[in-house]
Amino acid sequence: MSDSFATLIERLEGPARRGEFSRLRRGLEKEGLRVDREGRVAQTLHPHALGSKLTHPHITTDYSEALLEYITPVTCRPADALEFLGDLHRFSYRYLGDELIWPGSMPARLDGNDSIPIADYGSSNVGTMKRVYRQGLDVRYGRIMQAIAGVHYNVSLPDDLWTLLRDLDGEQATPLNDYRSARYFGLIRNFRRHSWLLLYLFGASPAIDRSFLPDGRIPDKLEAHGEETLISRYATSLRMSDLGYQNKVQEQLKICFNSLSNYVNTLRHAISTPWPAYEALGVNEDGEWRQLNANILQIENEYYSDIRPKRVARHDETPSQALEARGVEYIEVRCLDLNPLLTLGVDASQIHFIDTFVMWCLLSESPWIPDAECDTLDDNRRLVVERGRDPELRLCHAGTPRSVADWGGEILGEMRRVAELLDRLEEGTPHADAVAAMLPRLEDPALTPSGQLLARLQERGEELSDAMLGIAREQAERLRQEPMDPGREGMFDELVETSHRQQAEIEAADRVSFADFLSDYFARARESRVTDGVSQ
Repeated sequence: MSDSFATLIERLEGPARRGEFSRLRRGLEKEGLRVDREGRVAQTLHPHALGSKLTHPHITTDYSEALLEYITPVTCRPADALEFLGDLHRFSYRYLGDELIWPGSMPARLDGNDSIPIADYGSSNVGTMKRVYRQGLDVRYGRIMQAIAGVHYNVSLPDDLWTLLRDLDGEQATPLNDYRSARYFGLIRNFRRHSWLLLYLFGASPAIDRSFLPDGRIPDKLEAHGEETLISRYATSLRMSDLGYQNKVQEQLKICFNSLSNYVNTLRHAISTPWPAYEALGVNEDGEWRQLNANILQIENEYYSDIRPKRVARHDETPSQALEARGVEYIEVRCLDLNPLLTLGVDASQIHFIDTFVMWCLLSESPWIPDAECDTLDDNRRLVVERGRDPELRLCHAGTPRSVADWGGEILGEMRRVAELLDRLEEGTPHADAVAAMLPRLEDPALTPSGQLLARLQERGEELSDAMLGIAREQAERLRQEPMDPGREGMFDELVETSHRQQAEIEAADRVSFADFLSDYFARARESRVTDGVSQ
């Protein structure tokens, strides 16, 4: 533990005890495939009774028509976010008939690329753009990769804490937006240095169904388990491996999050620079849109990362323009698997742990990441994803090989100090308890979600899809029987009608062709939004 870290914790203890800064705020985005009773991806349309997926604020779809996405409001208490998420599931199950929500990150039994229907958002220019973007993902990478599900965790620190930190740093002359953005990027750099720990502790995808590899070629890292399942003996999160959300073209971007201006300019370059292989695919062929453009990224959302800086964008802004104009507002953690052993895929203990981890990343020293270190961080993540539970595994820490248990134990030791700080705001010690609950997983990899799932498959001789289908049925039965919060139930009923009406209004308001709409969008996307309020 560095002296500066220990000193900062001590300086924050008094203000925390006096209630001079507020709790962290978070929102959850949880994906889940709709499947039929046999565990195959549902071919039905998004249920009309769930509202418009274009405009509903809480129930939408991600890539596929079958890939539900639930979005909670921002809350200060993990229990509130989880209760809202639970009611979204309960409400949905009223209208899913025999269909189920798949509990794992890796998809159900597939029947080739076309068995994953692309989401349709209606006839408006905005809706058409969302569909064409997804069509572009199909021609570039295929649909199978896009059927993977996870939990995205959006977290922000309260303004009064930023003001306190700025004062402690003697940066009162620095505009708060500038200070906050710089410190968020420091948090992100530390997150990228240590995100392997989250992959180890919470990774829950050590196996895939054979149908996930339609060409039939089995990578060396996988071995057969039964007739339908492929496992990786020591893997933690195949979702985050090169079988999942990876892109060789994007690797050249080398975004290591050293500054806001570097991040924004790199993304702007990527959405403006043609890529020959994508040009060969065609964009608009005889009136049929195959992709939005032939650039490295069609839009900024195509950039894959385990964490992103975010700012709620206005109607005339791209995500990076919003960041450029007003600074970082929150971060989005994107490396979390669904845990099939939990009804909602995530629980309060995990949320408290991630809050503590994020705060530790913020308060620890975070120098800029040179290219060589950037490569090392990528290697560490890859090793944990593929071999995290291997007792012989060694990661590279400042040029020194270290085991997951040794390095992870050191991090959890420092996190305990942060947990004590956060628990000053709570009744009880939920953050300290969450950190303590992870220690046994470092000592015994079999206790991790990936270890538990693999043990279940091996001990019962189950196929992955059969195991997930059984869990899905149990969870569906439980959720169908549980009551909803009456006020929230009424709000959901109202949002169904409101969202359909809003989609119809958007479609009726269009006055230009899709080609003109898209041309205008990308012309605006290339504009800088630097203002005096945010120095780059």
